[in-house]
Amino acid sequence: MTPAILPHMANIDQHAPGSFCWFELATSDQNAAKSFYGSLFGWDAADMPMGPGEFYTMFRLEGRDAGAAYTLRPEMKAQGIPPNWAIYIAVANADDSAAKAGQAGGQVLAPPFDVFDVGRMAPVLDPTGAAFCLWQDKRHHGVGIDGVPGTFCWADLCTKNVEAAATFYRDVFGWQIAPGEHDSSGYLHIKNGDTFIGGIPPAEHQNPNVPPHWMLYFYVSNVADSTAKAKQIGATVLMGPMAIEKVGDMSVIADPQGATFALFTPAPK
Repeated sequence: MTPAILPHMANIDQHAPGSFCWFELATSDQNAAKSFYGSLFGWDAADMPMGPGEFYTMFRLEGRDAGAAYTLRPEMKAQGIPPNWAIYIAVANADDSAAKAGQAGGQVLAPPFDVFDVGRMAPVLDPTGAAFCLWQDKRHHGVGIDGVPGTFCWADLCTKNVEAAATFYRDVFGWQIAPGEHDSSGYLHIKNGDTFIGGIPPAEHQNPNVPPHWMLYFYVSNVADSTAKAKQIGATVLMGPMAIEKVGDMSVIADPQGATFALFTPAPK
């Protein structure tokens, strides 16, 4: 991680192509998830009907969209898909980006499709197996707030095949992916345009028993306090809290249904 992740309060009305724009929780217990994340991050929940017995939950913070949740469908459970946080990447044209992802060695899991009149999307696996979604906005631009506790602030791509992943994302999104200045740790920083948005930890730091995935980080005012609170309301602490010199404090937790994410507090300037 990098000090460039330091939060700055902002309302977001548009996401630049190549930026992380939306975050969606697939869970086994939607009502329990609403309670957990509401308590941990102060998110309000607004449910929207999706069909018989189904609803989509919009998480909001200070009146702005912060993410969403839905219940894992039976076919997803049958495929062994566990509760997880999915990450969406903004693109100007979902069809063009899906074609580019396929040409670069990714697997487009479903052809681009319209989500009512709010946007157009396609789910993709990168060549190493990490999943993400392409999002071409129409009425829904994505997350509308950052820089305050309870908002997304960073993402790590956890994969053992670092070079193949880096080549793919450079080709598809034009990301700059390189070691940080004066950083000998092997951690690669991801830059979209002029903005640092995430990173790729060294392969040797990966758990061999965990498949490739994107790890979301949420900004909190105090990692130790938020980790303790998360544990108190049913989360499992997988790592930390721990301090990263000149960067900040972090922990990795699994919510009560098993979806993993990280908490982060930046080091004082």
